[in-house]
Amino acid sequence: MDCIFCKIIKGEIPSNKVYEDDTVLAFHDIAPQMPVHVIVIPKQHIECAADIKEDNSAVVAHIFEVIAKIGKDLGLANGYRIINNCGEDGGQTVKHLHFHLLGGEKLGEKLVK
Repeated sequence: MDCIFCKIIKGEIPSNKVYEDDTVLAFHDIAPQMPVHVIVIPKQHIECAADIKEDNSAVVAHIFEVIAKIGKDLGLANGYRIINNCGEDGGQTVKHLHFHLLGGEKLGEKLVK
């Protein structure tokens, strides 16, 4: 498998980690779109949101618990945005389920800045 996020999880590619446990890894995006831009991924390879099933959905619930913790730890008390792209038409460029945690400044109502 040639998945960049799997390589980051294995430590083959370095990352600036924000959070890690047995299930989830979170790290700063290398090309941030906001003052705070963290990528949160499951360590289990799930290609995209369309592949979330009964046997792996607990991982996604845990990811959202982690996102809440990271938001608090990074001082995003006034809010943040979570984005997930699914599939080619959804703009997904890395075929590993991931969530963008964006914050650090006031966002508008549009989905993108």
